[in-house]
Amino acid sequence: MKTAIVGGGAAGFFLAVNLKEMCPDMDITIFEKSKKVLAKVEVSGGGRCNCTNSFEAVSDLQQVYPRGHRLLKRLFKTFDYRDAYAWFESHGVKLTTQDDNCVFPASQDSHTIINLFLAEARRKNIEICIQHKIESLDELNDFDFKVITTGGGTASMAGVPTIEPVPSLFTFSIADEALRALMGTVVEDATASIPGTKFRSNGPLLITHWGMSGPAILKLSSHAARDLHEHNYQMPLAVNWTSLKEPDIQQELRTIIAQHPQKQIATIRPFGLPSRLWDYLVAKTLGERAQNRWQNLNQKELNRLTNALCNDQYQIAGRSAFKDEFVTCGGIDLASVNPNTLESKNLPSVYFAGEVLDIDGVTGGFNFQAAWTTAYTVACAISQQARCSQSPSEG
Repeated sequence: MKTAIVGGGAAGFFLAVNLKEMCPDMDITIFEKSKKVLAKVEVSGGGRCNCTNSFEAVSDLQQVYPRGHRLLKRLFKTFDYRDAYAWFESHGVKLTTQDDNCVFPASQDSHTIINLFLAEARRKNIEICIQHKIESLDELNDFDFKVITTGGGTASMAGVPTIEPVPSLFTFSIADEALRALMGTVVEDATASIPGTKFRSNGPLLITHWGMSGPAILKLSSHAARDLHEHNYQMPLAVNWTSLKEPDIQQELRTIIAQHPQKQIATIRPFGLPSRLWDYLVAKTLGERAQNRWQNLNQKELNRLTNALCNDQYQIAGRSAFKDEFVTCGGIDLASVNPNTLESKNLPSVYFAGEVLDIDGVTGGFNFQAAWTTAYTVACAISQQARCSQSPSEG
């Protein structure tokens, strides 16, 4: 029997290798429209390939998968992050887990993953056709099974309901020259939110020459992707530079007043904030009185300083790409696929895996994990449908 995989990315190769291990007699062909396969794997994680996550800090999948968390919860019962970790190591790729729970090849080189996939494809006689764009499923009539793994923003075919793809995982442009002058400043534990909505996220926040980036911003952009798109990326942004509540912040400032009344406000930085950021917040809040001593702060100024720390307001003035990585929300409507097999409900023997589905995660290896899980699910479904007996792994 023959399987066509449209898309030579992470999901496509993982599916092909696993399907061939499950069904050694299956003829498998990967079709890739560009000159290069696995291009996104190469640039992921700054060229190191953040291939999964330990999930130790994840108590609910919705924290890291704004869309698709319910489906992944079901599919993780068959193949999750622990299985992915074991799979790569059993295929000769040693992995390492960082303090932030991100998992990389121990080599710190994405080519380790790429070379594994290419070597397995060669060894298993998986055919790879580059610069071969599939315009219609009719071109694949000679194949018993067809799998679409073309990535985000590329799904559009007759008979398959899709949700409009829009960008996810991006940084914010902020039209505030004084803020942007602080480029390179990092706050390790900030909370970013969009006022008037439920969208908020916390983590390290980086000030850049165009605005704001870092995990806190990237996670927020992911969760709020569709709302931001609908508002043309022009929405308010609130930043809590401490991630503490207002009463706790004001109490800390009162403690400083009591302990250091004669010190100038700029010389005592609360909460370990970077000095340049503190000077910026003080100047923005107090103006000419920024040079005063702590004991000279009146209640109104204390309230304003507290508010600047816990509810600093900005205006998002557009989005910027996050490095070379491009993630979308949207794609194949999950309601249109069988949740156990990812087969189209409308097109028999047509399956979907990877980001072409309306599944996307925040930064940290979660999108690749979704690719591995959905690809493995489809490999199992096709092998079962083809009535191939499970054979020992060739790896």
